[in-house]
Amino acid sequence: MHSYDIPRRALAVAAATLAGYVDAAGFLSANRYFVSFMSGNTTRLGVDLVEDPSAARIPAMLLALFVAGVTGGALLAGKAGERRKPMVLSAVALLLGLAATSHALALPMATLALLVLAMGAINNTFQRQGEVAVGLTYMTGALVKLGQGLAGRIMGQRDTRWSGWLLLWCGLASGAVAGAASWLHWPGLALWLACGWAAVLAWFAARLR
Repeated sequence: MHSYDIPRRALAVAAATLAGYVDAAGFLSANRYFVSFMSGNTTRLGVDLVEDPSAARIPAMLLALFVAGVTGGALLAGKAGERRKPMVLSAVALLLGLAATSHALALPMATLALLVLAMGAINNTFQRQGEVAVGLTYMTGALVKLGQGLAGRIMGQRDTRWSGWLLLWCGLASGAVAGAASWLHWPGLALWLACGWAAVLAWFAARLR
């Protein structure tokens, strides 16, 4: 995070907020499965394999779809070059719009699949040398860096780079609150809001130098 300028840091936090929003909405709509947190789905896979092997197909499918979303997003980012950020976010907005349409048509499995693809793709927004520079849908690494930064602060170091990782986590957490509230109170509108949010981020990214 510390290597990016303020507008790109703001974009990263806003994108993480979107990821938290979508993951919370998807979690509530998909029998407590995750659409972006694949560590949780991996744990669900392990538990289901022991308790009810027939149920393991769902987390296995979600893991495969997430990888497919990352792969598709990476291919798009590679083709887009310097226009990577707006192109990836535009693709995410399209997938979220399709998910909202599927939800309106009462197609829950299609909705779930499209949400997972979108959350896989969004991780390609920030890349460096072909690899993910800022993970937007998983915060374990961010929290580790936050803890290391706090330890350095306690030991007298003046490095404040950990604050960016704190903001990233706060974005994901606040997005999860908003996503849960939207899904519980306006389930027909929640995914359309996510689609619009992603479109705004794509517009903002297109105007970055």
